[in-house]
Order: sequence, then C-alpha cells, then structure tokens
Amino acid sequence: MVAHLFASTTGTDADWVVKLIDVYPEQVDGNPRMGGFQLIVNADILRGRYWKGFDRATPLPPNAVVPFTIDLHQQLYRFLKGHRVMVQVQSTWFPLYDRNPQHFVPNIFDAMPSNFRIAEHRVWRSARYPSHVVVSEVR
Repeated sequence: MVAHLFASTTGTDADWVVKLIDVYPEQVDGNPRMGGFQLIVNADILRGRYWKGFDRATPLPPNAVVPFTIDLHQQLYRFLKGHRVMVQVQSTWFPLYDRNPQHFVPNIFDAMPSNFRIAEHRVWRSARYPSHVVVSEVR
C-alpha cells in the first residue's frame, strides 16, 4: 500500500501519518460491542523534511503544494464481507512519535520550546493534485 499525497503547510516542516483501517459493520452477530469498531491494519509516518530524500533534511516551502509518497509496506490482510475500508491522514502521531515543531530546525530532538509553532496543513485532492492511495489486491 502506498499513499500519494499532495499537501501543503503554512510552516516549514510537517509530519504525514497515513492509516489503513478496517471498519466493522454496525451490527456484529454474537458480539454487539464490536459494532462499528475501527481496527488499524497498517500505518506509517513520513517527516515532511525528507521530501527531497532521506539523505538530507530540507525545509518545506510554506504554502506550496508538495508531493509526498508514504510507503506503508506490504500487508496481507483480509477485509471480511460487510466491512469497510477507511484511510485516515493526520499530521501527528504523538505520543507514539515525537512532536514536530512545524518549523524547520536542523535536529528535531534539539528543538527548543520557541521552535514549536502553529501551522495549518492541507491535503489536496483535485485533477491537478490527485492525492490517492494504491492498494494491491490478491484474490
């Protein structure tokens, strides 16, 4: 599974988290507590600072649409009949992953409180910016 996002931020750094979720039917025979349950099947995060490659951190251009590819690696999972597929995109995964200051600093682990800024992130989806997810199917 690979997510191809076209995204922008008002800051100079951002995180992109993509999750593939199995949504159970509203009614589950024999287990009513599982109705509507959302099970994360696969997920991964990409630091925006690596938009030009993992060999060097580079600030994002503020207010510019940038293409990102988030590889969720291989996952063999069977969605049962009646279940739905949900994809969530978010900009933080704290506390599972450290917070991004939303402002480029050479090393996030050395970020000072003053480096943390409010930023607005946007995922674009249009003919010009076709954000999408590619999922392979095995039958």
